[in-house]
Amino acid sequence: MEFNRLRQIKMRHLSAFVETVRCGSLKAASERIFLTQPAISKTLKDLESILGVSLMHRDRGGIELTREGAVFRQFAEQSLAALSHGLASLDALSSGATAPLRIGALPSVAADLLPDVVQRFAELSPATPVTVEDGRIGGLVERLRSGDLDLLVGRMGRPETMAGLSFTQLYSEQVVFAIAADHPLASANSLEALNDCRILYPPKGAAIRPLVDRFVLAQGVGDWPNTIETVSGAFGRAMTLGPAQAIWIISQGVVARDIAAGRMTTLPIDTSAMAGPVGILARAEEDPTPTIRLFRQALLEATDGAAAR
Repeated sequence: MEFNRLRQIKMRHLSAFVETVRCGSLKAASERIFLTQPAISKTLKDLESILGVSLMHRDRGGIELTREGAVFRQFAEQSLAALSHGLASLDALSSGATAPLRIGALPSVAADLLPDVVQRFAELSPATPVTVEDGRIGGLVERLRSGDLDLLVGRMGRPETMAGLSFTQLYSEQVVFAIAADHPLASANSLEALNDCRILYPPKGAAIRPLVDRFVLAQGVGDWPNTIETVSGAFGRAMTLGPAQAIWIISQGVVARDIAAGRMTTLPIDTSAMAGPVGILARAEEDPTPTIRLFRQALLEATDGAAAR
């Protein structure tokens, strides 16, 4: 019975299901995979008939996964990711090249840890090209699920976003109030002193946003009147070091090199309550390739080296 169902499930079933879930509607999915909405609807119904369960509820408001649909989703995504990786490896083999290693990273990791990691990895696997992309946790997690990324290095997401993923902690990182080294409020030790300052605040969807919201609320601070939401490294650096003299609420790794160079410092405010785990996110059911194992080794070596300094 199980073998018969496997024979009936086709790539079009999996891709239609996964894209519909990711897009949240048949209309958006149809534009992504170039099928009409009726064609996608029929494909989904065929899949549900093969599986013998309902995978989602569909209405004008969009789609909602059933319990069975939520379970099947992670395995469908892993199947597509594995096939995508296999095709990329075949293309690399036929061209005589080595398949690239695709790494996603939160901005704090990309700015502070990854330069050392990539250098160490180049010594372990000199023939393997590496691509590094940073961004918000939500988008990176989706790309990891889809197979566009091989590994993701960053903070653990909310529990509902972690289904089908594994997390290996590397270290704990604090969020800080970063300012220019010559800022007139460099010695301010309370949030009340910041009321008249321009504040760079993490936007909704940023991994650190919930930590910052809870911390600010616990300090009894209301909405700051002059706030810009951003986690852009280039914009944040320009606003903090330029004439605006903004106060930048950001993961310490993003500004670690600026602090080491004496361009920035952090306000003497205890932000230990905003510490969070940073680690390796990977697809849970996928055995790591030798290349991924070597990159993990480079990550662990770099993390140990940073801790020893």
